Amino acid sequence: MAQNLRGALVGFCNPLLDISAVVDDSLLTEYKLKANDAIMASPEHLPLFQTLIDKYNAAFLPGGSAQNTLRGAQRLLPEDSAVFFGAVGNDENAQRLKGAADKAKLRTNYMVSQTKPTGTCALLITGKNRSMVANLSAAETYDFSHVQAPENWKDIEAARFYYITGFFFAVSPDTIEAVAKHAHDNNKTFTMNLSAPFVAEFFTAQVEKTLPYINILFGNETEADALARALKFDTSDIKQIAKRVADLPRAGSRPRLVVFTQGSESTVIASSDSDEIRVYGVTEVPDAEVGDTNGAGDAFVAGFLSQYMQEQPLDTCVDAGHWLAGQVVRQIGPNYPETELKFVPTADFAPTVEKL
Repeated sequence: MAQNLRGALVGFCNPLLDISAVVDDSLLTEYKLKANDAIMASPEHLPLFQTLIDKYNAAFLPGGSAQNTLRGAQRLLPEDSAVFFGAVGNDENAQRLKGAADKAKLRTNYMVSQTKPTGTCALLITGKNRSMVANLSAAETYDFSHVQAPENWKDIEAARFYYITGFFFAVSPDTIEAVAKHAHDNNKTFTMNLSAPFVAEFFTAQVEKTLPYINILFGNETEADALARALKFDTSDIKQIAKRVADLPRAGSRPRLVVFTQGSESTVIASSDSDEIRVYGVTEVPDAEVGDTNGAGDAFVAGFLSQYMQEQPLDTCVDAGHWLAGQVVRQIGPNYPETELKFVPTADFAPTVEKL
């Protein structure tokens, strides 16, 4: 199995160093932020990063959504199963990110910008909520030519599974298109994450163009709602949204899975080849054990993909996603436990099955 999965998973996203701090609601109000949201930084947000450092005892944590996911997936997969692509600066923060990846034994294939520093993401923690403000900087310089280079494209050819976040639509849509078409042409598995409500809202055309190639689409309840509004669906019911997205036109004959998480509430899955909706209960982490929820969604995808790549049943994939997300919310920031991670399937874990 280890040999079969060597280089099997490739991910693309914006590698960012998280600047994380517990804050009060007044700081959210000052910068016009929502308690559970993700946005790109505007000029008026730039002072926020230094404010967190100066006034809120901020912690510096390795971040970037897909990099978080691949770090977690690699912890549950055989050695050298995953490789991550993105752009960083030629600086100390890039070395911090690479160090975290190396610790998880995740191989990185960074494009290095000589003109911009490594990107950062402000994480404002209020209770169980987290508000993210990303200053992409070097991450937004990622260029399609990097993955086109023969020494890098060989990683694409070697892989059988691809995971790209919606955040990457703002950086390199050409890369997304090329990888999606490669996956389709070679009967490989192409997966994406909606990532944040603004992705569906501001990159609707790109999302619609890519959807036919997506075999598995991940998202949470707010992202699902944003997608439904962008696609002009006449419903806000998450089960109906999941099924309608699953049934959208596909480039090939392979079925499409749509996986929507809802935090500590249920996870909803719809497929284009079934009229059933699978609803999975979540075992809630006790309040006393919660660090914060940052990175829980990334960890869910990590757990899910680690089992999906090993041809485990769908129920087991979801079970692993819930379990790994639960491990991360017990940490501060998008971190995995230092101890060995070993997933053991939950006995009798099964969904409620509904028909719309």
